[in-house]
Amino acid sequence: MIRYVIKRLFMLIPVIIVVMILSFLITHIMPGDPVRMMMGDFATEEQVSAMKHHLGYDRSFFIQFGEWFSRIIRGNLGESLFLHEKVSTAIFSRLEPTFMLALVGESIGLLIGIPLGVIAAVKHRSWMDQSAIGISLAGVSIPSFWLSIMLIYLFSVKLHWFPVQGYVSIEESGIGVIKYLVLPGLTLGFMQGGIIARMTRSAMLDVLRQDYIRTAMAKGVSEKFVIIRHALKNAMIPVVTVLGFSMAVLLGGTWIVETVFNIPGTGSLAINSIMKRDYPVIQGSMIFTALVYVVINIIVDVSYAVLNPKIKYK
Repeated sequence: MIRYVIKRLFMLIPVIIVVMILSFLITHIMPGDPVRMMMGDFATEEQVSAMKHHLGYDRSFFIQFGEWFSRIIRGNLGESLFLHEKVSTAIFSRLEPTFMLALVGESIGLLIGIPLGVIAAVKHRSWMDQSAIGISLAGVSIPSFWLSIMLIYLFSVKLHWFPVQGYVSIEESGIGVIKYLVLPGLTLGFMQGGIIARMTRSAMLDVLRQDYIRTAMAKGVSEKFVIIRHALKNAMIPVVTVLGFSMAVLLGGTWIVETVFNIPGTGSLAINSIMKRDYPVIQGSMIFTALVYVVINIIVDVSYAVLNPKIKYK
């Protein structure tokens, strides 16, 4: 197992290099001039040219890439053009809101998705199955921004149960964090719950058709025990794959939800940076998101062996 993890970590290197190259290319083909946006409409051409020279943006594309690449491999993501702080500092200072929102959203998604998928599989082709499919389809199909707005209108504007927008850190108020994250967490949880329910239902249907399940039922073992102890456990491998992917998506930055609820996480940081053409932050956010995806994938692969001891890694 340790050898496999080390091998996967080494495989990170070419993936991150490709992401670095793509992030640099994408930012430089984006329309808009970051220096002009930084200095404003009243800056003269001489001032803009002087700033471009200072930042090195007047050099050739390949020289810029070489200097940027050499800086990145030393662990220096550069400095934001607008925030006047290091990109690494900007990203890590906004990790707490994103991590807490991802944790709440994924927890709600699990609470919705797994019971819904199990019920749908056990009550296959019944009205409960059809209802579960309908709920999961709604979770997958409803746009996150629309659901966010509806939740704000109902629970914040009409009922005054939760704050409309914003975030407080754990240090300021532990309970306050939950209050601010309930609505965005419900938005993400409903979306993730739909995906998890569909995968759980499909995996459970495959397992429930196996001979050992029928044998256990025939021996008089409790149906609830068979479903939870045998069927659900063996159906979890494909579900864990979906969980890992969804967690990577959430940790990479829930851009739309963070923007709607004005949560100062990595997603809203990336959105604001794109709007302002803040090249260093955009590039740093893309590299950070790629790292999250790859690390989560490694964790998911390792968890397979925990769920099924028959799986061996070389």
